[in-house]
Amino acid sequence: MTGTQESDGRSLARARWLLTVQLAGAITGVVLIVGALMFLTTTGGQRRDSERDLRFYVARSSVESPPPCVWMFAWDGASLRRTPSAPADLPVRSSLLRVANGGGTVVERRRIGGIDYLIRTGRRGGTVVQAAMDLRYQQQERQRLYLALTVAELAGLLAALVTGQVLARRAISPLEEALRRQRRFVADASHELRTPLTRLHTRAQLLARRASTADIDKDLRTIVSDTRQFGEVIEDLLMSAQLGHATARRDLVDLATVVESVADAESARAQARSIALTVNRDPGGYLVLGVPAALRRVVSALVDNALDHTAPGGHIELALDRTGKRREVVLTVRDDGVGFDQDQERLIFERFKHGNTGDGRRFGLGLALVREVVDSHGGRVSAAGEPGRGAAFTVRLPSASVEAAVAR
Repeated sequence: MTGTQESDGRSLARARWLLTVQLAGAITGVVLIVGALMFLTTTGGQRRDSERDLRFYVARSSVESPPPCVWMFAWDGASLRRTPSAPADLPVRSSLLRVANGGGTVVERRRIGGIDYLIRTGRRGGTVVQAAMDLRYQQQERQRLYLALTVAELAGLLAALVTGQVLARRAISPLEEALRRQRRFVADASHELRTPLTRLHTRAQLLARRASTADIDKDLRTIVSDTRQFGEVIEDLLMSAQLGHATARRDLVDLATVVESVADAESARAQARSIALTVNRDPGGYLVLGVPAALRRVVSALVDNALDHTAPGGHIELALDRTGKRREVVLTVRDDGVGFDQDQERLIFERFKHGNTGDGRRFGLGLALVREVVDSHGGRVSAAGEPGRGAAFTVRLPSASVEAAVAR
């Protein structure tokens, strides 16, 4: 498996797990909500039932034989009657005295002797009656409910993980197939192009060696250069998927040399269309750290775009400068061609978009690749234009020095 396939595989695996986690989170949240509602409903119901039962016991139940888990006490001001075998810590005498002295009914929850009780103290005729309900059995029921909810939560989570993985694989499967088709297409197309290009390049080299005149020799050497650049494009296609993930080796590149080389290579085409192609720069180097072939592709794409949209008799300028607080090298490719509406700038660097100037300015794939390469070099690219008055594309790259390159 290649580095690209490994990277794609990791990305798809992360996507599958992300979908799985989202689904598991949703199911877990539903189970938690249902569990919380069950808990609130159960505890609230227990509280209401207990208070209702105690109200009935205080009003009517026998002190000597109360219902199970309930202890009762009756005080007439002189003597206290109690349920046989009632806990020694009961009754709560302060509540008995409060009600006996004219206070209203008292309902309270107390922990006595390590046991939780719900206690109701009220009047039955001239007697103060107190009923205390042992809450241990209700607590045991809630603990069983906790256990059942925990088991349900874990089972739901496990089912969610399994289901999430199955659904995520089904959801990601079309994307995996699309990536496989894309890689296969790039590999097949590049392979089919490489063989005839290699033959063309070899024959051009042989003709260049055999050329008898300076003009023919120059033209053939231009063909050799062009076929070499074409070969670089094909190699870039084979490695295109890796460029977004792998860290390519960066060399010290003089952008001025790249610009002049591209201008020289495109001069014949510009002359054939009666377009003036000039380079404007101050003396000295314009050094950046980058991939030479990729930076050449940036300049070539910008010049090619300008040539495609500049009418005969027009002018294209490649201007280099050093500016900005970040010590940037700035390349501006400016033409006086058909231009574009400024509100289309967001479309310019998208793949295969068409503008609405004239017959529809085609932005194609080249400018999208320009942005990708510039972004990968830590730079920025922008465009400005006006219909009928040309366009300017500006690339800003961090400047570098020989010392910085050596330090790397």
